[in-house]
Amino acid sequence: MISKILIGLAAIILIFVVVVAIRPDNFKVERKAAIPAPAVVVFAQVNDMHKWQSWSPWAKMDPNAKISFEGPEAGVGAAFSWAGNDKIGEGKMTILESHPNDLVRFKLEFIKPFAGTSETLFTFQPKDGQTEVTWTMTGKNNFLSKAISLFMDCDKMVGPQFEEGLANLKAQSVAAAKP
Repeated sequence: MISKILIGLAAIILIFVVVVAIRPDNFKVERKAAIPAPAVVVFAQVNDMHKWQSWSPWAKMDPNAKISFEGPEAGVGAAFSWAGNDKIGEGKMTILESHPNDLVRFKLEFIKPFAGTSETLFTFQPKDGQTEVTWTMTGKNNFLSKAISLFMDCDKMVGPQFEEGLANLKAQSVAAAKP
């Protein structure tokens, strides 16, 4: 009887491991927004790490988070670190690539609650008198991430925060564009 239970338990564990192992190796979250402001204005909001607190959806989740900056104020090498509550965790963003009014690419390092590294990309496209902003985050799923993704969808968790951030970015950009 006990051996049948152990065999059944081993089979369940094996099936779980196989299901997790065949989950996607990569993840991607992407959202877009049309912002009625010139690309130069929108780009400046993203490329300057000091301006992030005014539009980032995570800044509102923990206004008491400890933040620090490294490197230049904007552009390649500019970095922003945070340590906050359990809603925002701890991590660091560093600008790896910056092309004026075109794109900003970040290395996003999470320390807490889970260690991990992702890439975040913002692109800016003039379109019909507005700027179409695309915010994309990509990364690799390790075994633990694949297991968690069985129960929590990264796109459904982070996507709404990207949407809120883009709405905030729109408001900041429109205000900054006014003469």
